[in-house]
Amino acid sequence: MKTRLFQLSTVAALAAGVFAMQAQAQQPRSGVNLNAPDAPAAGAQRPLLPGEPAYPAPGSWGYDKATGKFKSPDMAPDAYGAHPVEGSLPYLDLNQYEKNVKVENFTPYVAGAGHSWQASFDWNGRRYLYDYETWMYNLFDITDPHDVKVVQQKTFNTRGGEHQFGPFNVKFNKKLNKMIAVQCYEITRYGLLSNKYTKPDEVKNVRQRQMLRGFRIFEVTSPMWTDWKLLSETSLDPYHSAQQQPQEGSGCQDVPVYNGDQYLFVAGAPDDSFANQEYKNYLYTGGQLAFDVSDPSNPKRLSMWWAPGSRLGEEEEYKKNPRAGNKTSWMGSRMPLFIPKPVEQGGKYGYAAMGGFGFYVIDISDPKNMKQVAHLDMPVSVTGTEGDNIDVSKVESTGMIYYSGYPMTEDCYEPLKAIYTIDVRDPKNPKIVNTLPTPVPAKDAPFTDFCQRRGSFGPKRSGYAQIQPGTPSPRYMPYSYYNAGMQMFDVKDPLNPTIAAYFVPKMIDPARHTKDEQTQSIRALPNPVHSIFVEWDRNLVWVFSNHGIYTLSVPLLGKPVFGMPAKK
Repeated sequence: MKTRLFQLSTVAALAAGVFAMQAQAQQPRSGVNLNAPDAPAAGAQRPLLPGEPAYPAPGSWGYDKATGKFKSPDMAPDAYGAHPVEGSLPYLDLNQYEKNVKVENFTPYVAGAGHSWQASFDWNGRRYLYDYETWMYNLFDITDPHDVKVVQQKTFNTRGGEHQFGPFNVKFNKKLNKMIAVQCYEITRYGLLSNKYTKPDEVKNVRQRQMLRGFRIFEVTSPMWTDWKLLSETSLDPYHSAQQQPQEGSGCQDVPVYNGDQYLFVAGAPDDSFANQEYKNYLYTGGQLAFDVSDPSNPKRLSMWWAPGSRLGEEEEYKKNPRAGNKTSWMGSRMPLFIPKPVEQGGKYGYAAMGGFGFYVIDISDPKNMKQVAHLDMPVSVTGTEGDNIDVSKVESTGMIYYSGYPMTEDCYEPLKAIYTIDVRDPKNPKIVNTLPTPVPAKDAPFTDFCQRRGSFGPKRSGYAQIQPGTPSPRYMPYSYYNAGMQMFDVKDPLNPTIAAYFVPKMIDPARHTKDEQTQSIRALPNPVHSIFVEWDRNLVWVFSNHGIYTLSVPLLGKPVFGMPAKK
């Protein structure tokens, strides 16, 4: 393990005082001093709505100098911005920390500083990678990971009415002998609606926004999205076709589950009755839908399942949930079912992370009639997202899945988000076994708890199993972990998991951000790692940060492949 200290681009910048640097190599490199007289104050506490969790009492949370540990609040309201306490770093840490990894390459492109999606596919003997947000994408040729080439970039004027770019999945359809892409379109979660409880005009704007709330299917005719051939447009709304406006519901949430065969699984709220949603800037409570796409030009809806209590008229069931009325929790799906084995290959179960509704096992063996098999209430962890991601890469071999939400505030101003190990060997009786270990800083870091490092701390996702090439390791499981970078867990023994490797980059790149941008960044999502993408067939991990893309080899996974992998 070692710490790499980055050199800033110019001596002039240092002399001007834009960045503070300590004289000794092992002292922390830092960005703007946020204790300076001209630094903006942390966000003031806003008035709370009836039912919202109270602000944590002073002294009930924070950093304990005696133990070097941070105690998170038991509960907190949704509170955007910084919440530093005594012990929080007054600057953005510019050190890098690593264990059992090697940085093979750095690509200085960012599609989204707070979040982005990825997808890859092979075309004519080369491998391509998309990194994208709803308003733009970057397309790279990553055949040689040491020589990443920009192939195409496109920005979408979503505020001007241009359709947004959607999360997508690309697979080769053997029956059709074509590469097929399915792309989701969802009403934006940010920017249109700041608070549905206080701004009815914004609610009206969301309801009336004209857009496809569903999915498109394309024939992929080249790596460039602009060349793809549109085969069909499908609205999730059963009352309005793709050509009718405005449509109801959320649209299609996150990356669709498609294996290049008959069935498609997506998440979303198909109409406005799916509305028992606490979260203040989202109107809908999503469920799970199955489609037959054996004819990509004519998708057919097969069935839908949703968590009991999701719809208007189901309030009695909804009120049983301890989160009901808190105006804070995300209720319902954020992502589609997590399916370890496709139905077409004999798969029977899908696993659902349904936010504050908890964890569900769903029988998908007959997609025309999806059935709930089991439900598991998860520990209340408000604020933040309580159920978002499920890693199912180990369930076929161990019977364990890994369930997590993610943090949505900064400086650990919410309950610590855990990754739960759930035993589903008996699908009708799932059980929480334990939680994966909480990452701790390197010994030479200038902090003893990641909650001191600023930004958000907690798991995001382990990538997207449906689109990451190759076969996942039966033992190792990497996660993006916000200010703790990429953390790789060893779950060979599910009862005794450990952290086997990590890569924690600097918080921000001072060479690419002005003093004002750095100062404001500490108040607004200075999260260096929000996403990872794993090429299991090349033993490479791509880490997507707020300042660029790191390509890592990890010896634990095996020898890296720096060209195209051998065909099987």
